[in-house]
Amino acid sequence: MEHSNYYLHLGESIDPDEYVICKYKMKTDLNLEEAAVAIATEQSTGTWTGISTLNEDILESYGARVTDITDDMATIAFPADDFSIDIGGIPQILSVIAGNLFGLEALKGVRLEDVFFPRSILEQFKGPKFGIDGMREILRRPDKPLVGTIVKPKIGLSPQEYANYIYESGIGGLTNGKDDETLSNQKFCPLEDRVVAVAEAIDRVKDETGHIMMHAINVSTKGHQIVEVAERAQELGATELMVDVITCGFAAVQALAEDPSIKVPIHVHRTMHGAMTRNPDHGIAMLVFSKLVRMCGGDALHVGTFGVGKMIGGARDDLANQKACVDANVPYKPVMPVCSGGMHPALIEPLVKITGFDVQIQAGGGVAGHPSGVRSGARAMTQAVDAAVADIPFKEYAVNHKELSEAIEKWG
Repeated sequence: MEHSNYYLHLGESIDPDEYVICKYKMKTDLNLEEAAVAIATEQSTGTWTGISTLNEDILESYGARVTDITDDMATIAFPADDFSIDIGGIPQILSVIAGNLFGLEALKGVRLEDVFFPRSILEQFKGPKFGIDGMREILRRPDKPLVGTIVKPKIGLSPQEYANYIYESGIGGLTNGKDDETLSNQKFCPLEDRVVAVAEAIDRVKDETGHIMMHAINVSTKGHQIVEVAERAQELGATELMVDVITCGFAAVQALAEDPSIKVPIHVHRTMHGAMTRNPDHGIAMLVFSKLVRMCGGDALHVGTFGVGKMIGGARDDLANQKACVDANVPYKPVMPVCSGGMHPALIEPLVKITGFDVQIQAGGGVAGHPSGVRSGARAMTQAVDAAVADIPFKEYAVNHKELSEAIEKWG
């Protein structure tokens, strides 16, 4: 039986409570309707030829519907019953909305730009344990942007050298530190030794100054080990955990977030996302990943630098990522958006004008590269944040703040 025409429902009104609705940008030599139908067919009930086992009842109940094509963007609705959340979860969701379609011969390029989930699916995920408000409460920082660092060099420091960096950063006023995404359990800096040394450094900062800081330990590892590794890190004093979500998988974030033994925030890094998000004509938009991370329970997520830092991207796309982190239309706590990648004190003023104050600003080289060292780099970052919050121009504020003045002189 041939049913290719079934999948075309242009102009049909779709109940958003009964469908997962996706937006696909298409590049094709075919008619756009044919290309959109190819996606709907492949990702729901169809195959490349007519088959005797496909009937009208299956099509009506489980077939995807192409409901709109505007310019090169197709809207495709998948019945909620096509998805299995208890056994399947995000891996199964992605196999439907972002699966074989990328290899379809009918398409020269296709990009999943956005996804909208019905309440029936959203309610089966718990979202963040902490989110923005929870992290602010831990850090006793109710209003100002969080300001942090990534320890540099990325690899090579011993646990004690690593901890000294965190101590200097905390004394300089930073609220957050984090492992680099490439640092795990290498012999020069074993995870357990690093956790203990960093915890002691954070305690020293609090004892000496009263300042509270947290540091995200990278627990990214094999799926069957990640909860065990996270529990051990927490037991040894980790105040935050970090997961590389694309390399580990969304289910890894969810496993940590929903495990009752994990009682610290989860910082989600997006390393490798550019392999799927960078090409504007093919792949998956970061916006989709942002929504999935929030569903899975990430408390903080890298969203970009809004065209200010070193990473490719721009304010428009990164604002969409930020909105996904805080959108009130989903039943979860808001995620702390993290801006990281080529940041330094002189960039905080333009960044905060775009993002507002509910943001975590991370700098690696922008702290460690300060002419007077890590402590001064941390102070320059905090001074820049204070100036932005007070709406005082940086050059004016820097007159009485040596560390910020030196940073501006070096970087811009």
